[in-house]
Amino acid sequence: MAGRTNSPGETVSRRLLTVLDCFDVAHPALTLTEIAKRSGLPISTARRLITELRDWGGLERLADGRYRIGMRLWTIGTLAPQQRGLREAALPYMHDLFQATQENIQLTVLEGHQALCIEKISSTKAVPTLTQVGGRLPLHATGIGKCILAFSGKELLKSLAEAGLPRMTPHTITQPGRLATALAEVRKTGVAYSYQEMTLGAVSVAAPILALDGRVRGALGIVAHSRAAVERLAPAVRTAALGIARSIR
Repeated sequence: MAGRTNSPGETVSRRLLTVLDCFDVAHPALTLTEIAKRSGLPISTARRLITELRDWGGLERLADGRYRIGMRLWTIGTLAPQQRGLREAALPYMHDLFQATQENIQLTVLEGHQALCIEKISSTKAVPTLTQVGGRLPLHATGIGKCILAFSGKELLKSLAEAGLPRMTPHTITQPGRLATALAEVRKTGVAYSYQEMTLGAVSVAAPILALDGRVRGALGIVAHSRAAVERLAPAVRTAALGIARSIR
């Protein structure tokens, strides 16, 4: 939960950010009481800050009284250079992959210790997933996450291992040694797989999007039903990731 402890020394700007931090993919709309509870702010303070954010366009009030992120923040967010440039370069390739497979196509970047989904294309025919644009995924349990992890340096893997690798399903790799071996294979082949490690009934194949110096810019992946032979999709994903990387250099 995004709750905070109210501190008398906090600045007004910090408290405004604390209110905004209450919202996430799992909580896109919140009541005044919920915002106060999640932020740790008094009701009166939360109400005042919400009013300021609403007047500025950072929050919108719904018909049922709840609040959600406003269009002004969304507009500003689209200006983020990494997200915007990568997303614009990737979309044509993502649409091509979707037309060919009719499966979920995802584009992610590294944010902290997780993979942040910045674009997704799917259909009702594709396997259901919980991933949404703006949602975060574990690095160790997803194909796109493994791609990012494999090319992000040993310190990130060490940090994740020390914190513990949570088991998402019975198939999740939770042993650091096994994960390190899998990541070495990703670096060797240029593709990563997840076999029901994140969600039962779903498998994925992904490829990293690399800069000229080898730094990982993001990852492109396909999520399909567990019955799908994702190995056959690997060349297409790899080719698309290479095309995206060339177009943003």
